[in-house]
Amino acid sequence: MLNLKRYKYAAVLALAVFVVGCSSTSKKELPPLALEKITTEIELTKEWSASVGAGQGKLWNTLTPAVDGDYLYVTDVDGRVSALDRFTGKALWTRKLKLNVSGGVGAGSGLVLLGTLNGDVIALNAATGEDLWRSKVTSEVLSAPATNGDVVVVQTQDDRLIALEAATGQQRWIFENTPAVLTLRGTGAPIITDYVAYAGLSTGKVIAVDTQRGLPIWEQRIAVPSGRTELERMVDIDGSVLLSGNTLYVATYQGRLAGLDAQSGQVMWQREASSYVGVAEGFGNAYVSLADGTVESVDERSATAMWSNKSLLRRQLSAPAVFSSYIAVGDLEGYLHILSQVDGRFVARTKIDGNGLRVQPLVVGGWLYVYGNGGKLVALTIK
Repeated sequence: MLNLKRYKYAAVLALAVFVVGCSSTSKKELPPLALEKITTEIELTKEWSASVGAGQGKLWNTLTPAVDGDYLYVTDVDGRVSALDRFTGKALWTRKLKLNVSGGVGAGSGLVLLGTLNGDVIALNAATGEDLWRSKVTSEVLSAPATNGDVVVVQTQDDRLIALEAATGQQRWIFENTPAVLTLRGTGAPIITDYVAYAGLSTGKVIAVDTQRGLPIWEQRIAVPSGRTELERMVDIDGSVLLSGNTLYVATYQGRLAGLDAQSGQVMWQREASSYVGVAEGFGNAYVSLADGTVESVDERSATAMWSNKSLLRRQLSAPAVFSSYIAVGDLEGYLHILSQVDGRFVARTKIDGNGLRVQPLVVGGWLYVYGNGGKLVALTIK
């Protein structure tokens, strides 16, 4: 048998761990690289902080907050859902659903959307927190549902893409995919526009699907499995794809970082990379946290590395986020690192949550929202 929870940690460290016949062997793991002292160049101002119940829990959840208008929506693993004024942190409402939440938060068109380990998709009223509908899907939901106001699109752990009517939760269509034999625990959140839903799969493919009927528009393979064992052949797209303009950015585990034409799926550029988290972009560059803890900037025109920062090796980094002229990334000890987009040097560092930072920081209108594994939620600006 394969111990998936333990394997997730091993994958983070780029080490192989098998459990066969209830016994296991593994290489000795190197510790996270110790942090070097840095010269602080910018001042981060804590605008407010809040505690969000049990936070991410113990199952490698990535419960990402969402902002819609002036409100930030956040949940913990036990189903404690809150709507907060994003400028003050004051609660508009809080619901205690008492569910094993594993996917969220999605927000938009008056909906707050969550998924559970039992395959439930829940829609709440964004203004009041009241239940609007609940629907059952085929498997656990490990990423935030997405909506365009017409449909809610959910990606399940078994690699299906499912569309539900936004008004009622009734299933409109289901797009079937066959998952890889062995996968990391997790899926990226789908991206949805008025007419197209995009998703990355455990097989290393990206798909684009018509939101009205669930018909395929295109699919593109980003990584080709290689190696003699299923462990070596893992090419999951575990982090969310990123749509910016007409470019779709994607990174795979043991595969590639790539930019695709969103209309055709054609690969515009690509580079070998291994990442299990999402991608950020800015200044004509793509930014990625690699599986070994390297933070890298890649030029979109030449697909060459502009800089690589290797000072965070084995620190289990979150996906990066572009924050003003900087990059923000969290680590397993709860430190938030701020790097220059120009050359990757550290310009600031602050500790947020001693239980670690797994979720990609959220940037909205010059504000940075950081949600720690232990439930600490902090809003930051640059002074």
